[in-house]
Amino acid sequence: MREPFSYSVMKSNSTERAFYSLRRCSRFLGSVALSAVVLLPMQVSAKTEGVSAPSYSIESAAASTGLLLDVTRAGKRLIAVGDRGHILYTDDEGQQWLQARVPTQQLLTSVFFVDDRYGWAVGHDALILATRDGGATWTRQYDDLERESPLLDIWFKDRNTGYAVGAYGAVLETTNGGQDWSSISDRLDNEDGYHLNAISAVTDAGLFIVGEMGAMFRSADWGLTWETLEGPYDGSLFGIVSSGKPESLIVYGLRGHIFRSTDFGENWIETKVRTENGTLQFGLADGGLLANGDVLIVGHGGTVLRSSNGGESFTVSNRPDRASLAGVTSGVDRQLVLVGQNGIHITDANGNDLLDK
Repeated sequence: MREPFSYSVMKSNSTERAFYSLRRCSRFLGSVALSAVVLLPMQVSAKTEGVSAPSYSIESAAASTGLLLDVTRAGKRLIAVGDRGHILYTDDEGQQWLQARVPTQQLLTSVFFVDDRYGWAVGHDALILATRDGGATWTRQYDDLERESPLLDIWFKDRNTGYAVGAYGAVLETTNGGQDWSSISDRLDNEDGYHLNAISAVTDAGLFIVGEMGAMFRSADWGLTWETLEGPYDGSLFGIVSSGKPESLIVYGLRGHIFRSTDFGENWIETKVRTENGTLQFGLADGGLLANGDVLIVGHGGTVLRSSNGGESFTVSNRPDRASLAGVTSGVDRQLVLVGQNGIHITDANGNDLLDK
């Protein structure tokens, strides 16, 4: 029998075990430890009216300084999600954050918007939430309490077609904006049920998934069929950045491992990041392509990595608080919006705070 989700891979030290326990199996939170469960395959899709009755997140003035695991843009609005069902949004680049009304108190792990109005968030208990007003209010589209395990990432092609991935090989699909969600895990050759930590589109290529034990899957037909790839690393990978060039992507994970491909995963080149103390060893949790084309990756120990050459090399900064970072997106004027263990940070290009909390 497999070990519990929180501690299922890379037992090299306690830091990595804790780091593995959050979104994309890489967020630092010692209080989160899931029990081992027996998972039952879903045979039918779940409809909105079939989910359990919600309990709403509690409004808290401290929500912006608590644990937050992802942040994204919806037009000019910024939206962050995290612990206790907290979803925060701002229309003034982080000067003031408002708390959305959210029908859950579960840990939320990832958020994705297709435009400035339509978005989705996922979390523990295989929870999927949806919004049609830019993140101010949310409805519950799907959950599966029997799973007792999280969904870790979500991606939508448009307002209708989307995919969510998570622990124990979970892959869900919708073709009607989330009115129905169906399990399509059997489309992937993942007999061991490796945790799937991230899903992303790759420019002019298709969809890509990474996960536990270096698992890699790609779909050239945007989710209809999936191919298993032999990856360059047998440790867990937590995220994907499409570099914006055709078929080019960067993946990253435990112990600072970063790999890039220019042919949709056929071949890989490792990028070793040098620090004052040697090679980077911190786990990496989230990344993105900034408006100016730079690639940014953040992770454990307040690590902020930036590349201006498509991932061939990175500069390294560490925030003074050394608190783990879990999400990143672009701010204005080369600023960054970071979220993680200590909430939201509006920073300069190197991760140094610009706004007082």
